[in-house]
Amino acid sequence: LLADFNYGAEDYDAEGNEEPKALPEGSETMPYIDESPTMSPQLSARGQESGDGVSPTPTDGLSTGGERDAGKGLEMRKLVLSGFLASEEIYINQLEALLLPMKPLKATATTSQPVLTLQQIETIFYKIQDIYEIHKEFYDNLCPKVQQWDSNITMGHLFQKLASQLGVYKAFVDNYKIALETAEKCSQSNYQFQKISEELKVKGPKDSKESHTSVTMEALLYKPIDRVTRSTLVLHDLLKHTPSDHPDYPLLQDALRISQNFLSSINEDIDPRRTAVTTPKGETRQLIKDGFLVELSEGSRKLRHVFLFTDVLLCAKLKKTAVGKHQQYDCKWYVPLADLVFPSPEESEHCPQVHVIPDHELEDMKMKISAIKSEVQKEKANKGQSRAIERLKKKMFENEFWLLLNSPAIPFRIHNRNGKSYLFLLSSDYERSEWREAIQKLQKKDLQAFVLSSVELQVLTGSCFKLRTVHNIPVTSNKDDDESPGLYGFLHVIVHSAKGFKQSANLYCTLEVDSFGYFVSKAKTRVFRDTTEPQWNEEFEIELEGSQSLRILCYEKCYDKTKLNKDNNEIVDKIMGKGQIQLDPQAVQTKNWHMDVIEMNGIKVEFSMKFTSRDMSLKRTPSKKQTGVFGVKISVVTKRERSKVPYIVRQCIEEVEKRGIEEVGIYRISGVATDIQALKAVFDANNKDILVMLSDMDINAIAGTLKLYFRELPEPLLTDRLYPAFMEGIALSDPAAKENCMMHLLRSLPDPNLITFLFLLEHLKRVAEKEPINKMSLHNLATVFGPTLLRPSEGESKGHLTLASDIWSHDVMAQVQVLLYYLQHPPISFTELKRNTLYFSTDV
Repeated sequence: LLADFNYGAEDYDAEGNEEPKALPEGSETMPYIDESPTMSPQLSARGQESGDGVSPTPTDGLSTGGERDAGKGLEMRKLVLSGFLASEEIYINQLEALLLPMKPLKATATTSQPVLTLQQIETIFYKIQDIYEIHKEFYDNLCPKVQQWDSNITMGHLFQKLASQLGVYKAFVDNYKIALETAEKCSQSNYQFQKISEELKVKGPKDSKESHTSVTMEALLYKPIDRVTRSTLVLHDLLKHTPSDHPDYPLLQDALRISQNFLSSINEDIDPRRTAVTTPKGETRQLIKDGFLVELSEGSRKLRHVFLFTDVLLCAKLKKTAVGKHQQYDCKWYVPLADLVFPSPEESEHCPQVHVIPDHELEDMKMKISAIKSEVQKEKANKGQSRAIERLKKKMFENEFWLLLNSPAIPFRIHNRNGKSYLFLLSSDYERSEWREAIQKLQKKDLQAFVLSSVELQVLTGSCFKLRTVHNIPVTSNKDDDESPGLYGFLHVIVHSAKGFKQSANLYCTLEVDSFGYFVSKAKTRVFRDTTEPQWNEEFEIELEGSQSLRILCYEKCYDKTKLNKDNNEIVDKIMGKGQIQLDPQAVQTKNWHMDVIEMNGIKVEFSMKFTSRDMSLKRTPSKKQTGVFGVKISVVTKRERSKVPYIVRQCIEEVEKRGIEEVGIYRISGVATDIQALKAVFDANNKDILVMLSDMDINAIAGTLKLYFRELPEPLLTDRLYPAFMEGIALSDPAAKENCMMHLLRSLPDPNLITFLFLLEHLKRVAEKEPINKMSLHNLATVFGPTLLRPSEGESKGHLTLASDIWSHDVMAQVQVLLYYLQHPPISFTELKRNTLYFSTDV
């Protein structure tokens, strides 16, 4: 909900320890104030330089206010305001804590033993009193309105007044650097002031258990700078949820305009200096890019924070520090850009073999995280104990941290021409090319090689903390509850065509979405040969797990065998362009296709997309026509065909076993939707050309058709009636009882369902035997097919459905476990099963 608000969200260091919010340490650097409404600072900062990220304009999505359900909008208004009010209270307490030592300091200034001179006090506490009074008045006026809420309430004039007083902040910002320097100098020369400034007591919110927290003066002096951005974000959210005919609407619009102009004017003043640190030779060294990367060091994976400056790449980790002490980075290594080279694929064969974690372990971990997430939601809904919630969150962080370390597998090598090579592992080719391009762009300048003295290195590493733009380890547990949880469900994307290529090439696109805080490649178009205007027109269905962005990369396919890399993960195909868009839930969640264009390095890629939430995609719609096979009961089809297993199932399985059993990611990589629809039509029409078409068709489309057939059955293969019993059976802990129950349930299935299920089971086991080649384990296959063959009936799922992501965890884990149970079971024959009624039989 409150998109970018991270009031007091905790940061973590590389070892997963909590640490206080990042703060500038009195440097020559001015803080940059983020003015983009819906992006994190690192995205907006990067987007402005590279032209890749498109920052939404301030008025995006505001016009829909009046069209949307007004009641819901006004309820959201109240939620936005109460969240803001709570943070405003914290802010006022912080300002109060700053002002507290000012009076006694002033009193001593005129005595014979002053702690500080009046001039120093004026400089350090400049404008704090004014800012405090403005916010106190605003809070006192807004609080009763929120507490006695009424949908007709107006408070736009309060925000308008607050915006009109922003001039005070301008004065504060102009003085900020000198205030910090003065406080720093006074601390060094005066022990009393040092003690005062190291531990200022901030009152906790009225209804919190914490009475006080200790904060440094430097940290508190940064708060007003942070606050302006927050107020602007709140205005954004309020406008989004205020009907355009509401009297507040024009006032809020006016306040937002003033705030944004103010932010732009401040940023123009401070922007050139915001990323700079001075080198001993007096040149400025700017931070161009930073972020968390996984380094493979001495055979194990380590999370590093990597900083790219104008002339050097520095790899660091956060040092463990005592609470309240300044956080510091520890430099692991650095490479001057003049000495940095990217080894060519041929040279990289001496690299250590990367130990890749099997997919099923990663999937397992995702399931665990989803389960913990829903437990946290339940605890919150039941007003559970905060300690229990904290414990769950800690567990979730540990699991996500593991996932973050272990999932990347794309190598990114850096070599120092005077010695060592370093290896990072990334989860997306997009990220790798961003780092590579940023470094290569800097290397075009005239760079000198150098060696840093230990003091220079210390100064540079010290500046990392102040300059970094990425503060949080990218895991979802670091997000606020109010932040958008992302989308859960299916994104349908059609990649239409691309323009802007200078010469003919063999071109294809890949699609990546973020999932659990990092990006993964989800689909790939076919290669369009020898063209400047490829027309793919291919549709993909991509599963989203809390995703917020879609990336499209365009490649030129390389057929030159000499350029093949020894590392099977390395793509030697050349990236021609890349771009990303935010998946805005409002824009995407319409029934209609939404056409868009991504511009990348002069190339334009046209695509369309629409989104189906997971609860929608679970609905099965029986076919109206009884002639086809899709959406028709399996018993009707087998009876009509006089077969035991539907023809479509037999044909697709036969084709996959003939030429797809060694295909990497078979059943997991999505086929082209248009091909799948064509196959569906041919099977439904019982066309005599089926076999010819099957033999020509891309194997992923055939695998997709089989999955679609099972998904579109009017009821899942393992039936609605038996679903609750399957869920109970798999949860039994006694192996004998479980075996008895699970076999009994199979016997209770109608014959066509049972025979088809056993037929599919044997096929999936054969696919898994080729796991070393196709990378599909039994667990992977269970993850793909479990939720398709077993689903709660709509009545079932409605009853306890709260969150789309909630049903994802518990139910899906059990569905996967059921299928996995049968896949790991010794062969089950139909006749044996029917003859052997085991120990006893009860009606389910």
